[in-house]
Amino acid sequence: MSELIVEVVRSGFIESVHRTHVYAVDAQGATKMLHGDVESLASPRSSMKPLQALAMVRAGLPLEDELLALACGSHGGERFHVDGVRKILAEAGLDETALRCTEDLPLDTEAMHQVIREHGGPSRILMNCSGKHAAMLFTCVVNDWPVDGYLDPGHPLQRAIRATVEEFTGERVAATGVDGCGAPLFFVSMVGVVRAFRRFPVAEPGTPERRIADAMRAHPEWTSGTGRPEAALMRAIPGLMVKSGAEAFDAFAFADGSAGAVKIEDGGQRARVPITVAALRAVGLDAPELAGLSSTPVLGGGRPVGEVRIRPATTG
Repeated sequence: MSELIVEVVRSGFIESVHRTHVYAVDAQGATKMLHGDVESLASPRSSMKPLQALAMVRAGLPLEDELLALACGSHGGERFHVDGVRKILAEAGLDETALRCTEDLPLDTEAMHQVIREHGGPSRILMNCSGKHAAMLFTCVVNDWPVDGYLDPGHPLQRAIRATVEEFTGERVAATGVDGCGAPLFFVSMVGVVRAFRRFPVAEPGTPERRIADAMRAHPEWTSGTGRPEAALMRAIPGLMVKSGAEAFDAFAFADGSAGAVKIEDGGQRARVPITVAALRAVGLDAPELAGLSSTPVLGGGRPVGEVRIRPATTG
């Protein structure tokens, strides 16, 4: 299979390279972009959150709009994110002591600085997955499932999530690991992830999967943050649903059924957005705002001296 390389250029020299795996299909499911190994097991990390949320909504999770988007999100720990997590917990009759995600500082730089200025420190509610964990707890309460042990792979909640992942990816979960937040991580292929994502935006209005797609697209800042690339992408292309994951994974789907997934082989996050933009363009999606996301500047002394970009095609 052909290689697609992201290169880091500084002062005219290639300083580093990132190898990529990309799979994207058009509205009819025809392959429009294929690079690297997309059939072997992948670790989608937080790109699986819409599928986890789908299992919860199917089980009766009564969230809508921005709080449903937050349940699918890897939030930055901005004030509205934290307030939203507390609201989900309060609706479940719980507080943040019930959370079992890891303690962390906000991903958002300004939010992190604010915590430090206020002499705070890492906490579970500030961790980027706390919205998902609050929704998991709420789902347990709704179903009279035990709140304790909700992260155990054998818990009814996690069994329901696994079944949903298998149904929507069309694959058996080949392995179960532990995500950074402590939740079970189900390994499937990138092809399976794309197959699953395609089903969200094209579903009938009012279905659980369409409710999730609509919430994410209407409230992109709740799935990531006000200044994050995922939110910028969804604002630039109405109808687009994007979810990023740790170790440089991205998955997206559009209202017509086109979809794709991206994995940077070495986990380099700086390479993720340029490749995602290329995949979006490969399936016919574009907007003027994408020009500013197709590469990112490399700084030297505080000024641009190069860029992170897709390696130009060579001829000959």
